Formats: sequence, structure tokens, C-alpha cells
Amino acid sequence: MSRGAGWEELDVLRAPPDGPVAFCPDLSPAGLLAAYRAGAYPFPASDEYTAALNEVIFADQVQKGRIRLMGGESADPYSVSWWSPDPRPVLPVTGVRLGRSLARRLRNRLPWSTSMDRRFEQVVRACRAGRTPLWLTEELIASLVHLHEQGQAHSVEVWEDGELIGGVFGLRVGPVFSMDSMFFRRPGASKVAVADLAARFAEAAGELLDAQRDSPHVRGLGAVLLPREQYVRHLRRAAGDSAPMPTGTLPAHRLAPPARAH
Repeated sequence: MSRGAGWEELDVLRAPPDGPVAFCPDLSPAGLLAAYRAGAYPFPASDEYTAALNEVIFADQVQKGRIRLMGGESADPYSVSWWSPDPRPVLPVTGVRLGRSLARRLRNRLPWSTSMDRRFEQVVRACRAGRTPLWLTEELIASLVHLHEQGQAHSVEVWEDGELIGGVFGLRVGPVFSMDSMFFRRPGASKVAVADLAARFAEAAGELLDAQRDSPHVRGLGAVLLPREQYVRHLRRAAGDSAPMPTGTLPAHRLAPPARAH
């Protein structure tokens, strides 16, 4: 089977809704960006055993053409699976919810501040720390840092008295920001990071935060399930220049909605 096809030739709309859409070892910055533009995100195998297990489990679907095998002959394609769930959990930039307790703490001037692109690699590595399976490999991190330096990947940081206590990072494709991971060292700090990202992205005419994987956590933030076809339609409207997001340090309490009068 030919592995030479690129992401521009893969139609994720024809792929399985609840499994990998492709296997491809290419985690280069260009390959990573092309995959996100096609609607897919990577999940590198944490070790050779996991890569071999991918082949055992999915080889039949690869043979049937339901899952594409891409990349060169020099690397094991099963070392990286690529996913594009249908439906896709997304957060409209105006629909992020913080929860009553956290909003109350912010209104009471919780001493947190937020910034953007101030500590990108530090946020990525904090998201990696203690995670199992270890999908944020050194190769993937290096490509993400490269894309950050090119202005394609971004992070939001949450601070308390000069200490980094939470954050989120991901890639921007036009009106969509695909969030790869988030972390917190204080309760609620990752939620504040997402709310801050939504506010900054909205100022730059952004529309959706892509949560990639559905979970109670992202549902609690306000995620809704969007059919993959509609998600890809958003991505395909991404041509042209994107307005920059504001990067300054800002007080986190601005993110809390006003208290309701009783």
C-alpha cells in the first residue's frame, strides 16, 4: 500500500467517527500543521509495544481502506495515530462557563493574572508532567515549539504571585483554535486559562475552541458536540490572514460574569 499520500488527499469525512482516521509517523512542523488544517490531531504511541498494538488492532481496517496509512518507508507509521472524532466537542468563544464558585472567587479579586505566549514550552511540559500515556513526546514538543516560533501555536498562562499555576496550549487554524492540553496547580486555574483564551480569541475574530476529546470536564466548560462535517467546514473557511490575539498580562477577575441580582 502506498504511503505517499499527504493530508491534502485525506478526506476525514469518510473516515471512521470513533477511531483513528490515519496512521502517519510524520510529526514535523509542516506535517503537524497540515493535519490540523485537515481536521486531525496526533496521538503518538508512548513506546514500541503500543505502536505494535496499533497495528494488531487496526491493520484490518487499514487493509479495507477505512484508515489511511501515510508517510515514508523509513519509520513505523503505526507509531502515530491521527484522530478526527465525529461529533467534535467545541466551545463557542462566547459560551465558556466558569462555574458559580470559581466566578465568585474571581469577582472577590482572587489574585490571579493571565498572559499569552509568555511561557509556551513551560506550559507544554507542565501539561506533559505525570500524564499516562505519554503522548507529548520530545519530537512532538519540538515541532510545537517551532510552530509557536512561527506564530501558529499559542499558550495562555495563569499566574499567582509570579508562579505559573495553570495554562492551555494548542494550534490556531483561522477561526478555530484546537486546544491540545491544559494543566492546573490550583483548583480552577485550567478553566480560567480556557476562558482567557476564548476572550482573547474572540477579540481576534475567532469562533471556536476545539476541545478535541469529549469529557465531563470540557462539557462543564460549555462544550457542545458539533458534527465533523460542520467542524471541517469551519476549518475550510480559514484561508487568509488572521487577526492577532492580544498577548498582554491581564487580571483574571475580568473573566467573571457579573453577579446576578436576587
